[in-house]
Order: sequence, then C-alpha cells, then structure tokens
Amino acid sequence: MKYGIIGTGAIGGYYGAKLAHGGQEVHFLLHRDYEYVKQNGLQVDSCDGSFHLDNVNVYQHSADMPKCDVVLVGLKSVNNGMLKELLTPLVGADTLVVLIQNGIGVEDDVQKMFPGVQLAAGLAFICSAKTEPGVVNHQCYGSINLANYSCRDEAKMQAVVDEFRAAGIETGLVEYNEARWKKAVWNMPFNGMTVALHTQTDKLLKNPSTRLLIREQMMEVVGAAQHLGVKNLDEGFVEKMITMTDEMTPYSPSMRLDYDFHRKMEIYYLYTRPLEIAREAGFPMRKLEMLEAELRFLEAENL
Repeated sequence: MKYGIIGTGAIGGYYGAKLAHGGQEVHFLLHRDYEYVKQNGLQVDSCDGSFHLDNVNVYQHSADMPKCDVVLVGLKSVNNGMLKELLTPLVGADTLVVLIQNGIGVEDDVQKMFPGVQLAAGLAFICSAKTEPGVVNHQCYGSINLANYSCRDEAKMQAVVDEFRAAGIETGLVEYNEARWKKAVWNMPFNGMTVALHTQTDKLLKNPSTRLLIREQMMEVVGAAQHLGVKNLDEGFVEKMITMTDEMTPYSPSMRLDYDFHRKMEIYYLYTRPLEIAREAGFPMRKLEMLEAELRFLEAENL
C-alpha cells in the first residue's frame, strides 16, 4: 500500500522510515528539515539496528503529495487545527487515516472535521526523539497498537497490521477504547510528573514517594476506564507498565520536551478531556486533576 506521513518527527519519522526500509512506498511531509532530508536522506539511529534511507519521497507542502491508501498522522494534537489543510490532498474515498497521537477524544474531534473519512488510532509504546535534522534517535521499545475507530473494512486494518509486522514493527490490533485507555495509564502520570517535578522517568520510580504517587495515578486511570466499561485493564497492567519503565533508559516524555523548548503542551487531550469524561461518568480522578492544574500553571508561566 501507499503510505503518507504527516508529521515526520520522532514517532511518524520512525514508523514511516521502518515501512520504507521494509519496502513500502512512503511519502513524507517535512517542515524544518525538508531541504536537509531531500539532499541527505533520513537516518534512524536505533537500539534495534540503525539504518539510512538515501532516496526519500519528501515534500514541503501536502498539496504536492499523492493520494495515499494509509496516512499516518504524527503531529502533536495541539496542531490538529492544521489537519484540514494538511490531510485533504492525501485522502481518497478509501484512505485510512491513523492518528498516532496522545490522549483521549482525538478521533471524535477529527471525525467531525472529516465526517466521511475512515479513522483508526495508533498507540505507540516507544522511546524516540528527533535529535537533529534528518535523524530519528530510537532509544528503546517501538511497538504499536492499532485500533479501529471508523474504518469500514476490517480486512484493510489487518492488512496494515501485516505490513507493519513485515517491516519489523511489533504491532497489535486492539479494541479502540481499550487501546486509548491503556496508553493513558502510562501517559497521564509520566508526561505530567516529569514536567511538574522537572525530572525523568527513572528518578520518579527510584524515589519511594513518587513511585507510590505514580502507581496511585495509574490506578485512577484504571478505575476510570473500568467505570466506563473498558475491558482488559486492571492492576496487573499497572504493574506491567511500572516494570517496563523500570527497565527503560532514563527518558523525557514528549510533554517534558515540549515544556523544555517552551512549546504548547498537549494538556487538553492528555488530561482535560479524559478527566471530563471520568467526572461525567461519576469517577473523578483527583490526583490527576491536581496534576492538570499544575501543568496549566506551568504552561502559562513558560510560554
């Protein structure tokens, strides 16, 4: 299939490059490093084996890109207002748009922008950063769960999963709400706490006080998800996420990097929206509500 990448950063750049390296036709939309990648190609420095793409299909404007079978959106959700302009040239009658974005409620809002477009969620479990022009630094992990939101063709979803796997990407096909809330179990504590305490993931878990707080925040997310009827999410998953993070390279999540570079943080979909949903369902997440308030203050002081 023909793939388009909107947002060739740490995440979109990694998965797009893996697909291209595996033999798929991939078209990349770039911004700051367009000229560099056009001349020098795209480099992936990876814990699983580094590689370089010499001849990359790169574009500075989405209007110049072809219609694609699958579009991977790796933009930060704070930039979703740009999607109407960026996505429209790539989308045909049967195009599947996969939103590899953080948070809860993203697909609901994008579907309102594109009522007829088929959407899926992409939930990446990866430590990756774009450290310099044309270079993706993949530190560890790299799996992704895909979840059908409004795709009319289950066979197409499976075909995408198969092509991801053929490219060496560990890929699962998971029920939509389960996929989104499972990712929130890790995202909601670690993204905000690394900003609020100006630290990294490893230090949060090495300190007994913050380790306990992280676990309590994770359990709030699990409790809210269970209250909403989400399946396959329990205390065992929390322990799995904590163990996984214990084994990770010290890591600054995307929200911490956004804060450090004085960029707008993804507070709305990562915190505000899921907190509203949980509150309306009768299961307020008090510790995470406090964290959201702290993040709002820090962002206002930082921008």
